[in-house]
Amino acid sequence: MTWAGVAEIAAYMAIATLIAWPLGFYMARVYTGRPAGLDAVLGPVERAVYAICRIDRAREQHWTEYAVACLIFNMIGLFALYALLRLQDLLPLNPMGQSAVSPDLSLNTAVSFATNTNWQNYGGETTLSYLTQMMGMTVHNFTSAATGMAVLVALVRGFSRRQATTLGNFYVDVTRSILYVLLPAAILFTLFLVWQGVPQNLDPYTQATTVEGAQQVIAQGPAASQIAIKQLGTNGGGFFNANSAHPYENPTIFSNLGECIALILIAAGLVFTFGRMIGEDRFGKAQGRALYIAMTILLVAGIAIAWWAETSLGSLGLGTMEGKETRFGILDSVIWAAATTATSNGSVNAMHDSFSPLGGMVPLVNMMLGEVVFGGVGSGLHGMIVDVILAVFIAGLMVGRTPEYLGKKIEAKEIKLAVLCLLVFPLPILIFGGLSLVLPVGLAGIAAPGPHGLTEVLYAFTSTSANNGSAFGGLSANTPYYNLTQSAAMLIGRFLVIVPTLAIAGSVVGKKIVPVSAGTFPTHSGQFIGLLIAIILIIGGLTFFPVLALGPIVEHLMFIQGTLF
Repeated sequence: MTWAGVAEIAAYMAIATLIAWPLGFYMARVYTGRPAGLDAVLGPVERAVYAICRIDRAREQHWTEYAVACLIFNMIGLFALYALLRLQDLLPLNPMGQSAVSPDLSLNTAVSFATNTNWQNYGGETTLSYLTQMMGMTVHNFTSAATGMAVLVALVRGFSRRQATTLGNFYVDVTRSILYVLLPAAILFTLFLVWQGVPQNLDPYTQATTVEGAQQVIAQGPAASQIAIKQLGTNGGGFFNANSAHPYENPTIFSNLGECIALILIAAGLVFTFGRMIGEDRFGKAQGRALYIAMTILLVAGIAIAWWAETSLGSLGLGTMEGKETRFGILDSVIWAAATTATSNGSVNAMHDSFSPLGGMVPLVNMMLGEVVFGGVGSGLHGMIVDVILAVFIAGLMVGRTPEYLGKKIEAKEIKLAVLCLLVFPLPILIFGGLSLVLPVGLAGIAAPGPHGLTEVLYAFTSTSANNGSAFGGLSANTPYYNLTQSAAMLIGRFLVIVPTLAIAGSVVGKKIVPVSAGTFPTHSGQFIGLLIAIILIIGGLTFFPVLALGPIVEHLMFIQGTLF
């Protein structure tokens, strides 16, 4: 660990914050329906979408209608992608003649991209046609990200409105998210990636002769456009199998920095959007700033621990480059690993399976916290607000008064729904992970013996349940058993959290705003930030520490013993 490395981490967070801050204010204008700067160009397109889809933009929805619309929209997309995967051998834009994808892998992939998980049990360049990459994966990168943003906006409206009955219109929120935020940002970032050398074409794969005289097939295709939205939408699914370690996905140190900032950018900006939508006065900004500080502390702490582990515990203090790109080195690999799992991105520029036991535990713990450290676009922040509800409830118990957040009283119904959100997330991890360690079909996919094999299984189901999609590696997961159990984990982790979150929004939107009094616990103070961080860590620790002790912690002790003796 060096001062130059500390300066790099500080510069990374500073650049991300400086871009996210104005972006957050811009997004607040998008969701409040005021001129957003692109109205003159995109307004007619937006109105055309409503006319074609017969959407009444003035009609708002009760939380149950909003939830049903969300589920229907995503299920239609899921089935459409499944059909595309099963029929891709009959469709055009398939220059390499890729065959139809098997039923279980098609289901896993369709669920993965519909839930913003982007877990990949396949190699993109060897399995998917150009049409599938563009109409399937890239389109879902937009729609799944927009879904998370819409749910967050509905929750924010629940807290900001006074005694209302509706939360907005899901279809309008999704349309505006795509047209005014995701699409313009993706176009700009695509141009940047093409400038850096990422391919964007429809040419057949290139047949090349190596220096040794061997024949090699070099894959290419419409990669830049998919990589741009995979980062901005916290999707993470790579065009190529090696993901962002591939030189065509991430060719230069500048593309590495740009992609690493992009994967956190919109998720971070939405925290400022939250503050502005709560209130444009100092109160609203302070609320957003408090959550941003809490998230930043947790992210930087994760980066620091992983950096220390990778530089101090590898090769007797010399660090380890196993599984890392020499173009990026240890620190850039660690920053990416921590940021991609603190958000719900899941893209990788290094092999997490090759990290030291504690270094590999940091990405795992980031996901086990519910990916609320910025998290997925929208989904991370609405998960953090659930943690906030629990924190103010505990604070209310301490001072002996009804807890409040943003002027809304938090009562039994909201607490029950918040606890439901927190309990749903670990269930598929512990149930499916446990089954995989005792059933022959699960054990068959584990190559590494002992605690490392346990960590590989634990990471796989944590990644899918948290809708992250990053792979630890080492687990042969492209089997009917893992494809089906991971599909179930992804659906549970996404939609059984979204529905109670919208129920919370529907519950608080009808409440009046209580004026601040001398007994109100301030939710923007340093004391509350500390309490919130403690609650997040305690919940994660109580839920997952026993299994972590059997996996990476035991492996770390074995690693130290083997190093010293």
